[in-house]
Amino acid sequence: MIKSEENIMERERKLKEQLAIAEQKLILYETFLYNLDIGMQVIDKLEAAILFHTMMTQLEIENVNTILDKKQLNTMHSNTVLLKALEIAKKITDFQQNPSAQKSFLKKTRPFSTRYTFSDIIGKSDALKTVKLQAHRAARTSSNILLYGETGTGKELFAQSIHNASLCKQGPFVAISCAALPEHLLEELLFGTVKGGFTDALDRPGFFEQAHGGTLLLDEINSINMNLQAKLLRVLQGNSIRRVGATNETAINVRIISTITVNPFDAIVQKQLREDLYYTLGTVSLRIPPLREHKEDIPDYIDRFIKKYNLSMRLDIKRVSAAILDAFQQYSWPGNIRELQHAIEGAMNFVTSEQEIQMHHLSSLFQSNLLALSQSTQTVSMSCTGPAKFIEQRDTIEKELICSAFNQLNGNVTQTAKHLGLTRQLLQYKLKKYNLK
Repeated sequence: MIKSEENIMERERKLKEQLAIAEQKLILYETFLYNLDIGMQVIDKLEAAILFHTMMTQLEIENVNTILDKKQLNTMHSNTVLLKALEIAKKITDFQQNPSAQKSFLKKTRPFSTRYTFSDIIGKSDALKTVKLQAHRAARTSSNILLYGETGTGKELFAQSIHNASLCKQGPFVAISCAALPEHLLEELLFGTVKGGFTDALDRPGFFEQAHGGTLLLDEINSINMNLQAKLLRVLQGNSIRRVGATNETAINVRIISTITVNPFDAIVQKQLREDLYYTLGTVSLRIPPLREHKEDIPDYIDRFIKKYNLSMRLDIKRVSAAILDAFQQYSWPGNIRELQHAIEGAMNFVTSEQEIQMHHLSSLFQSNLLALSQSTQTVSMSCTGPAKFIEQRDTIEKELICSAFNQLNGNVTQTAKHLGLTRQLLQYKLKKYNLK
């Protein structure tokens, strides 16, 4: 008899679980378990498979000999005579010949998806265009890539863009933060575990196996201790992994993109990175420039972030004030693009109906950072002669910062001085200088 639709759906669910445990060698097949329509499996009244169709062999990633004569179902009543069962399966031939359909399915089903491409990397500066072009060229090969740059420069944005422009873009993209995990847990997550290998161990594929046929991103590779770095090197040189507690090895085909926040040669000197591991991971090394080296891109970033948060906050902001733009061009941005994004998002939280972000909309902490920059600039200007225009711009920024804080604190000099990190006497002097009191 033909099983009910409910039992067929239950069978599909179980098949999906089997595939999830498998080595994920055929990731496309995983998507078909929800859309089965042709493959057929015949089961006798004892619930053992007596015929296993080739299509189902592919879908289950099993050898026929491991299926035949094995009990397959546990949902039939004891008095039911099962003559045969049909399992609906979607034929894969047309799907394999349709790249757009593959991409659509993969985005919905793979556990580690990517959302950035090179079109998301904005900026017209020479520094950014150069590294973007290098990354785009490197994406065409299978060589490992090391991205190094300060925190907040957009290394993962580049990593995802490289993956999506590579030959393995249809494969999985798996990312792991090496700095966030202790050594033993990181080893288990990277290489996987086998049941019985140690107390409470389960059969679980590691990130290398999950990334098979795709890309594995190792974030902050220099945070891994030297012992685990040696194991990682052995895996990369042999293109195979051994799960924790296992005796056999599994072949892998994975492209590695790794990141580091310091110059890799400095990390080698400081014993944070094995030299031999660097030469394996850094076949292609790309430096992502800090924001202070391409400040001409700041207006583009501001525009991107304003548009982004206008949607989520239901605002209609058009721009930032000229004073803010001048201040941003002078600021050193130690947190890079991420700090700029944080500053814009924070300021937009304090906007009501205005269409322009003013200096008083910026967070008090960020205003303090800008004021500290202004004070350091003033110290430098005492020992060297600078253009009058620069001094005027600096004074304009300082005046707006002080005025904003003074008004927010209802003209309380003591609280304003404390808020700005100034002595009361210095604030009194500046209030008089700028005719604010």
